Amino acid sequence: MKDGTMHDDDLATVMRALGHPVRLTILRTLARQQQRCCCTDVMAALPLAQSTVSQHIKVLLDAGLIERRPEGTRNCYTLRADRLEALGSACAGLLGGLSAELVSGASRKITEPA
Repeated sequence: MKDGTMHDDDLATVMRALGHPVRLTILRTLARQQQRCCCTDVMAALPLAQSTVSQHIKVLLDAGLIERRPEGTRNCYTLRADRLEALGSACAGLLGGLSAELVSGASRKITEPA
């Protein structure tokens, strides 16, 4: 994603990372904080063990949706706005393209002779 465009393989990776409700909650928690958020802050929003939250955070890190910044002995996390914008554009393009194909396919079926 050097040019800001998210390609299909990258989009699939990000979609897999979003495929768990806990990870969606983590992203919402980070968005509400609007600055850095430590693992303990995220744990306060979830009834899960620290190790479980850390595993989910790792998936989000690997997908590039969040970034980690060490602060003393703690790691703090923030959303990556560039990746979220690219994801929004990629999803809009994908869904718009699929919708257009459905509409054009339906109109072809109506106008094509039987």
